[in-house]
Amino acid sequence: MSSITLRFLAEPSTINFGGKVHGGTVMKWIDEAGYACATRWARRYCVTVSVGSIRFQRPIKIGDLVEVEARLAYTGTTSMNISVQVRAGDMKTGDMYDITECVLVFVAVDPEGQALPVSPWRPDTPGDIALAQRVKAHLDAARAM
Repeated sequence: MSSITLRFLAEPSTINFGGKVHGGTVMKWIDEAGYACATRWARRYCVTVSVGSIRFQRPIKIGDLVEVEARLAYTGTTSMNISVQVRAGDMKTGDMYDITECVLVFVAVDPEGQALPVSPWRPDTPGDIALAQRVKAHLDAARAM
């Protein structure tokens, strides 16, 4: 499976002194969703190699429904680039808002921590193809620097 969506309610234990969910908690959720997606694809233990920039567009409030969607966007020989989008909103109105998005890179590893090859992912829908092209272009630009 090339995607996974985690859904849950923002709980009081996740808030900061301003009454909103901690940014660090959101980053933890992003990593957990990315890990689940990568591990499900590789069928092996995976580790986070990098996380792209995260810019919060709006806060998450207690009681909001939170969705953290992780999608496989591109695979290399041993790496998996996972696009993660976080949305949240009020369950009573059904309005959901974009909170943040980023790309994480995971690698499947053996018990000694050595990288293992992963199965190539081939996008087949227009949305998946566009996502793969964006991530590949970003990777190429980063390597050129």
